[in-house]
Amino acid sequence: MLFESRRSPLRLSPIGRELLGLTRRMFATSEEIDDLLGDRPINEELSIRLVSDSPTYAAHLTRALLERAPEAGVEVQIGNSHETLTRLMEARADVAIASDPKIDPRFAYRPLFVDQLRVVVPANYPLAAVSPFPIAALAGECLLLREPHSKTRAATDSLLRSQDIRPRRVVELHSREAIREGIAVGLGVSLFFSSECPPDARLQALPLDYQPDQALLTGYVVCRADQRRSIMMRAVMNAAASLAMMNTVPLGDAPGEGMVVAAEVRDLIG
Repeated sequence: MLFESRRSPLRLSPIGRELLGLTRRMFATSEEIDDLLGDRPINEELSIRLVSDSPTYAAHLTRALLERAPEAGVEVQIGNSHETLTRLMEARADVAIASDPKIDPRFAYRPLFVDQLRVVVPANYPLAAVSPFPIAALAGECLLLREPHSKTRAATDSLLRSQDIRPRRVVELHSREAIREGIAVGLGVSLFFSSECPPDARLQALPLDYQPDQALLTGYVVCRADQRRSIMMRAVMNAAASLAMMNTVPLGDAPGEGMVVAAEVRDLIG
């Protein structure tokens, strides 16, 4: 049987997953042949299912895609890093934006962005005009944190450990929106990646006076390895290349063009 059961939601059986993998490779090879022979222009009508753990970069990549292929259809789903790669592997998405993903030989990766933390405080906060913000000042604050599996939470914890800083109090809130509102009403302060700091007159986002490498966030465009040379991924890569200007930190030695398979990206992902 190709499915574990006939009830919704349908889930592939082991044989079904194996057959899906073979089918993907067959169609990927067919697309590569068409591309090589020049039978299919890159600006033809495309249908792309994008899943991302970054709403900001999902929106920017979608815009860049549609600027280059106006007839393309783009469906965007948002989830955490684990969910994005799960959907990609289960063929519920064609391409993913994932932050600091685990290396998987079934995937190919292209560095998209590097981001760093900002401290977000109320606009009337005593140190709201101090830039860079002294990280030691967090020791006297009520710190609003995301859930334990959040990438922002992991980077925040790493930053605090590196300086042996213990906030006066910690309150855990499970969404960016809830934390922003908590800051605005004076509940506490928090740390956000800079791309997640939209303009808000009630808040002030400030750079930190210390930012260790382990507290940086690297985002990748990810696809299945057998799809990395397809027409669709060429369109995605061209769009992704235009987003380099959004980086708050240079990509450095990360490869700037093309998808690289897991073995080649091993030194870039922790």
